[in-house]
Amino acid sequence: MSRRPFVVCVTGSIGAGKSTTAELFAKRGVPVWDADAAVGRLYSPGGAGVAAVRRICPDAVSKSEGAIDRTILRKLVKESPALLAELESAVHPLVREDRKAFLRAAERRGADIAVVEIPLLFETDGGAAADAVVAVSAPAAVRRDRVLARGSADEAEFDALDARQLPDQVKRDRADYVIEATSLEAASRAVDSILSDIRKGENPECLKSCLIPKRRD
Repeated sequence: MSRRPFVVCVTGSIGAGKSTTAELFAKRGVPVWDADAAVGRLYSPGGAGVAAVRRICPDAVSKSEGAIDRTILRKLVKESPALLAELESAVHPLVREDRKAFLRAAERRGADIAVVEIPLLFETDGGAAADAVVAVSAPAAVRRDRVLARGSADEAEFDALDARQLPDQVKRDRADYVIEATSLEAASRAVDSILSDIRKGENPECLKSCLIPKRRD
């Protein structure tokens, strides 16, 4: 009988380096699920999220592709912030189902550990999806520079997104592990240390109930 994998959630504020950290787990053979990528699949032609969004923001659906135009969707939400709660109520259950399907697949493959990257973990489900939480952290100025450099938001948009999230220190305090993502080398060492910690559980059958020490690597 297969045993479900130990679920590690990677979270952190905008621009902290969550995706890079998740990639480090993936390079070590750990299956990784990305919430943003899941939304992308749901918003693609034929995705379950298209119908859900169409009911709330029909103008966000591309008539030529049958997919959600995320640029238009962001514009509509910016013009009418009340839409955000409606969209989250409609789409978040679909995202959770996608995550559950990923974990079932990881269990079938016999993975001992699986990683889920959830940017708004504490803001949405309080960490209920995880056996251990990794908070990826970086100074606010570094996070701002990263976001502006990749062109995904301007300064005003960064400030608005950052304000929607819990403060970095709160996430650090609530996490089981904290990774200071100021360099790739430091993050790599931290990922190796976390995987080693989890796999050192004395009794594999009750690994998920073992106390996970808080670390700040």
